Amino acid sequence: MPDFVPGYALGDTRAALLFPFIGERLLIDASGELPSQRALRELGAPLRAFCFGALAGRACALKVWPSGPLLPSGLSNGDYRGLWERWPPERLAALVRARQLAAWALHNCFCGVCGQAMAMSAAEIACVCPACGHKAYPRISPVAIGLVVKGNEILLARSPHFAPGMYSALAGFVEAGESAEECLRRELREEAGIEIGDIRYFGSQSWPYPHSLMIGFIADYLGGELVAQEAEIEDLGWFGFDRLPVLPHPASLARRMIEHVRAALTGKTRLP
Repeated sequence: MPDFVPGYALGDTRAALLFPFIGERLLIDASGELPSQRALRELGAPLRAFCFGALAGRACALKVWPSGPLLPSGLSNGDYRGLWERWPPERLAALVRARQLAAWALHNCFCGVCGQAMAMSAAEIACVCPACGHKAYPRISPVAIGLVVKGNEILLARSPHFAPGMYSALAGFVEAGESAEECLRRELREEAGIEIGDIRYFGSQSWPYPHSLMIGFIADYLGGELVAQEAEIEDLGWFGFDRLPVLPHPASLARRMIEHVRAALTGKTRLP
């Protein structure tokens, strides 16, 4: 049996492993673990509550309260990146789904067509308008992320919102009418001033900020001089593997691509 199995069900959540959110922020206790049902009683009835899967055979439930109420005593907001260092992969997989579904539940309280209050569907993971029948499903926002290779160097960039000193591969949201590959070419042209070619798919990763799907590629440098896009990119450059800056977390798709290219350039594996 897989450690975490996605699902969806309305009904009794009292025996479930609870993932509680105020707004889009997870609540954790002083030990960094999920709080008990008892610890949440002062919040009252949640805006939404449903089961979203099972972890090692135990149902996982999501409860969402709107932003605003004070945190119950002894609880705090959990930082997803911080929890990466502490939680096992199977619980992080459940959290990724819970985080995205919390945003969906909060953003679809009212119908975007007629303005009436939406209800949770009992048959499928959807919010349904009882007045006009409009359905709102969980949103997925695709992001193309590409690691560009130039000889024995890779292109890494720093965004102003990154952790101090950290660099990563360039990425951007896919726009309407674009393929992921077209998006990547545009992003590299806009943010770095270069052209790329031979774009090869590497892998994907669900990324809960708040509902992204990272689609990873490795590409070759074709031409152009590096020019960082103002306001978007703080710094960028070509880096050899003997002088890498601070890198993203090992579990991130960007880091996995970097390590794969590192292994390929040392003969331990092959580039896709």
